[in-house]
Amino acid sequence: MPEHVSILQLVGVAALALATVIWVVGLVRLLRRDRFEVAVWRHGDMLRSIPHQRQSGPVAESVELTPEEHAAFAGLVRQFSDSRP
Repeated sequence: MPEHVSILQLVGVAALALATVIWVVGLVRLLRRDRFEVAVWRHGDMLRSIPHQRQSGPVAESVELTPEEHAAFAGLVRQFSDSRP
């Protein structure tokens, strides 16, 4: 052990090295899993972990406004458009 290096510095370097190794191992495992899932998908087998996707978007909703609500909304639009620079 070098004399000019404290124990805390050595522990810090060891902890960073360990964290780096754990991160690399996790990244490699993640990439291998994704590659396997893509390979399974290409063979026509649907993975059970992927939920069924909708083919279309959600149904559009609309609400009929009363004449009073319509007038109040028009007043708000005028108020906001007048305050724009």
